[in-house]
Amino acid sequence: QREFTQKKTFTTWINSILAKHTPPSVISDLYIDIQQGHLLLDLLEVLSGQHLPREKGFNTFQCRSNIENALTFLKSRSLKLINIHVADIIEGKPSIVLGLIWTIIFHFHIEELARTLACTYNQPSLDCSSAVDSSPKASRSAKKSAKIKERWKISATKALLLWAKEQCSLHGSINVTDFKASWRSGLPFLAIIQTLRPGLVDLEKAKSRSNKENLREAFRIAELELNIPRLLEPEDVDIMNPDERSIMTYVAQFLQYSRNLRESEDDMQEKVKEAMSWLAAQEKKLAKLLIDTENETYYQKYKEMMSFMETFNQEKKPFLPVLLSKRSEAELSESHQQMREEWDKLISRINEWKAKLDQMLPSPLDGIEAWLQEVEHLQAEDLPDLQDPFKAMFVFREIIVIFKGLMGCFDSHLDTLRSFKNEDEKNMPLVLPEKLEEMKRRL
Repeated sequence: QREFTQKKTFTTWINSILAKHTPPSVISDLYIDIQQGHLLLDLLEVLSGQHLPREKGFNTFQCRSNIENALTFLKSRSLKLINIHVADIIEGKPSIVLGLIWTIIFHFHIEELARTLACTYNQPSLDCSSAVDSSPKASRSAKKSAKIKERWKISATKALLLWAKEQCSLHGSINVTDFKASWRSGLPFLAIIQTLRPGLVDLEKAKSRSNKENLREAFRIAELELNIPRLLEPEDVDIMNPDERSIMTYVAQFLQYSRNLRESEDDMQEKVKEAMSWLAAQEKKLAKLLIDTENETYYQKYKEMMSFMETFNQEKKPFLPVLLSKRSEAELSESHQQMREEWDKLISRINEWKAKLDQMLPSPLDGIEAWLQEVEHLQAEDLPDLQDPFKAMFVFREIIVIFKGLMGCFDSHLDTLRSFKNEDEKNMPLVLPEKLEEMKRRL
């Protein structure tokens, strides 16, 4: 299943690149068409912008020479081609061919895009490899350079994931933690589309649809409205363990789209001005609400917060493109930086307000809420990137022990929540039913 999905995804991606070659070319069967070397060279020429040497014929010697030229070029770019040999490509060995194509995709597509995010997410620059000592002693630096390259691969993947998380986080509880099952519902794809092009999707409606319906809709809109090639089908993603490489290749296309979005500076400044005005109005509105509800009951405070958030989430939609664009600190104009600081400050105040309200929940709900947050924090926490497998296992076991300890309270909390009598001595509700339902969902 994994090989089949990768072959299909990689073939479509390659063809989207080969369409830009002069003259354009097309791959029908990846394992067969790659054997001559011509299409491989075409692909690398488009991706690199360089003209590569090649044999014009199609006999065995000429095909071998073309593949050798392609591999030599890749090695000149410091790419590690482990167990990838000319003979295996000429034979069309699936695992080798897919490994080669993934190396190309990762370097030319994902790493190049992730480089633009390096400042934003504090990832090491690809240029760090140039800092390796080039003196005569540097004959031993090949391994060091390879290690740096390997660390960047992890960082490039993480940068792409953080970018996807950032796009999704603007739309409520849609969260991605990997390039596998996190995408199964189709909601993350739709959330990213909504962030890049507000108004194209209805996320509320999507939450009541099936996974396959959401995936079908996301791929359709991406292809028609964003001109993003349809690399995946719903059945490739809506499975227990979807292929990570295929999803990464597809998600990277959305990052490519966002990089290509260019607005004139005048338009941008005008939008920043509008966003600043809206943010100031929201600050005043929130400050007034906090004063007005200071002496209200928990029920009334939470009700007011729900009303504020509903309006806030609706009104912020037109401003999302400007709030999310030019994420690199180095690229931000002074006004844009000020706007982002105001946005961060406002979100921080809203989160503080929510946290304060959660602490004010009547007993025993306050204890359940605190427990829920602790478990959710543990689940969301990234495991440390440890090269030592024994140390990694030790850390992992520690986390499991903490998790098991917390889960010992699960049944009692669930029973308490289900049996909670939501009324005071005057038969008035203590907590909004929506809050109780939210807590049950989280449990």
